[in-house]
This record gives sequence, structure tokens and C-alpha cells, in this order.
Amino acid sequence: MADSRVGLVPRLRQWAIGRIRRSRFLPVGMPDKRTDEDRLGRPFRQTVLVYFPNGADALYQLRPWFTALQALDAAHGVVAVFKDSRTAAIVRAESGLDCVTLARYGQLDEILALSDVKLALYVNHDPINFECLRFTSLVHVYLGHGDSDKGVSVSNQVKAYDFCFLAGQAALDRTSAGVMLYDAPAHSVLIGQPQLDAPAPVPSPDPHRRTVLYAPTWEASQPSVSYGSLLTHGAAIMDALTGTYRVIYRPHPLNGVIDPAYGEADAAVRARADRVDTDVPLERSFADADLLVTDVSAVTLNWLPSGKPVLVTRPRVPVPPSRLMDTLPLLDEGADVAAVVTEHLTADPTATARRELLEYYLGDTTPGVATQRFLQACADAIELRDRTWAEHRRLGATGP
Repeated sequence: MADSRVGLVPRLRQWAIGRIRRSRFLPVGMPDKRTDEDRLGRPFRQTVLVYFPNGADALYQLRPWFTALQALDAAHGVVAVFKDSRTAAIVRAESGLDCVTLARYGQLDEILALSDVKLALYVNHDPINFECLRFTSLVHVYLGHGDSDKGVSVSNQVKAYDFCFLAGQAALDRTSAGVMLYDAPAHSVLIGQPQLDAPAPVPSPDPHRRTVLYAPTWEASQPSVSYGSLLTHGAAIMDALTGTYRVIYRPHPLNGVIDPAYGEADAAVRARADRVDTDVPLERSFADADLLVTDVSAVTLNWLPSGKPVLVTRPRVPVPPSRLMDTLPLLDEGADVAAVVTEHLTADPTATARRELLEYYLGDTTPGVATQRFLQACADAIELRDRTWAEHRRLGATGP
């Protein structure tokens, strides 16, 4: 009897964990780790692996790369590896990529040992990335999910990757200045922003009012980079613009995950906006707006090619010094929002200065150029891996 009970407890624990993972009560930000059992023991046939261990609430980081990854899949084959089956299902449906959920590091280890994957791509600095970064047979490349002047855009974590694919010279200069003991030029490849290559949607204007897009960032997990404006500017923006302008609100997916008050402010702005864009691409929000009000974030840079005016809210923490932040008008707390918006819609005083910064931040924005540079950079990384891997194997076989 005792022997049978010894195995019963672990089985019950596994059963209970499985039920919880399959239930609707598991938060979207918590990976369910439901392994695709049918993929175990079988090699990946693709050359490129995208590693995304996060939940569906972080998909805003991966979605902008779908089109570029589809092109890469056609050239080399791409498999995306997840720890959350719900996230994998969404990406599979939206992108058509081969998506595999693996719960444990050992499962990835087993499959890679059978495979000839050569290149791994990452869109964030999640610490769990190190489960994949430890594999020495791959070239590891950090893509990121948008360039910005946020303080967190400069991270010592870039040293973990063989290369970082960066948008423009601004990102390289930022990394060179901010990361100590790191040869940024040697490990960086400037490719532009493939996310911007998608054709812009046809605008759907309001025939009676100009449209303002309010797209703040979240509250952030680090006080030093809490650039989000919902608590400081959100209510004032809505008070000043509602009725006179059509206001489109594009909330950040992580609003309120750290600070409940930020979540409450988010709900209040949603209730007053003319339109809330949560399920449409960023390009749609951009196309339908005449002016952007945002925070220090990647949204600012992605807006630049539109040529339309932009206002950046002044956060309570120091604004990172940069050519862009020195150029753009900062909207202070207590400012006459309506007057500032009207001025910039009428005269757009920073238009020329913004155009002069476009290439510095985003490279060549001619449609298609960035995607081709991305594909070439991946091909170069694969070729470098093959040469290096062959040399390592030769040295291992012959000795020093």
C-alpha cells in the first residue's frame, strides 16, 4: 500500500497542474507550458528559430515582425518556439508560421540536438531567453520590438547576443555611448525598420473633425523609466480635446499590470475616447490620425515617416537626452492642450527638423528596403555560422 501511495502524490500534482493550465483562470501573462507532445523527438526542419517565451499580453512585441518573418520563412524556413500554447495558437493563426510549444528546456535541447537550426532570433530581453541562448551551435540575434529613446533601450544584455539588428545610426550611437566594454559597431547591423514596409492603410477621416491619436506607453516596471502619461496627462488631454477633435485612444497592452491606479486611468480614458484601438494594427491608428500625442516610446519613431505632427508628454522622470527629444515639442503637465494641438495642426513648427532626423533614426524608409536588408543580414549570419561551425568541428577533430 505504501509503495502505491508514493507515486500517487506526484501524479495528483501533475493532474492538478494540468487542469489549472487548461482552465480559463490561468492569466494570459502566465505561460501555460502545455507541450506539443507530437513534436517531441522530431527535428525542426527549419534553419531559423524565433524564441518567444512570453504570454499573449506581450504579443505587441512579436506582431510587428510577422511580415518580415514570413519573408524569412520563405527563404530559409522559420519555426517559432513558445512556452504558452495560447500564444502559439494566436501566432499560428495570424502569421501562418510553424509554432511549437515546449514546456521545458530539456525538450528544446533534445529537438535541437536532432536539428540543423543555425540562427535564433529574439524580440525582447526576457531572462528566459537564456534557455535558448546557451546553445553554442546557433548564431543568436537580438531584433527588439522597436527603436526608441527610452532608457531601457540601452541594456547590458546586448552582450549576450552575437549580433543586434538595429534600425538606424541613432540606435548604434545610443548603444555605443551607453553600454560599457562593448564593441557596438562590431556586433550591430543596421537594417532599418522592416515593420514600416507594410503599405499604409487608406485613411478613414472624420468629415467634421480633425483626429488626434493618443497612444501613451505603460507605467513600466522600473521607476527610472516610467514615461507613461495616463496619470499625469490623460484626463487633461481628454478634457481639452473631447468634442472639438475626434480622439482615438490606443492603450498599451500592459497598462495597469504594475500600478492599479494606472489601470483605472486607462479605463477612464477608454470610456471617453471616440474610438479605442486595441484590435487593429498600429498602421491603421496612424493612418486615421492627423496628430499624435504620445510618450517617450517607439511609437514616436514609427510615426516619423508619416510626416504628421507629434507631441510628446513630459514625464516626471528625466527625459533621455537625444536628438529627437531635443527636437520634438514636450507637452507639460498643466499645459493648454487644446491650444498646443491647434498650433501644431495649423503650423507644424517641427516638420523640417523631423524630416532631417528620419534617416538617422530609421535608415532608408523606401518601401521594401529594410525587409531586404533584414533578409540579407539573416543570410549573412547563417553563412557565418556555417563557416565558424565547420572550423570548430575541424579543430575539435584534429586538435590544436
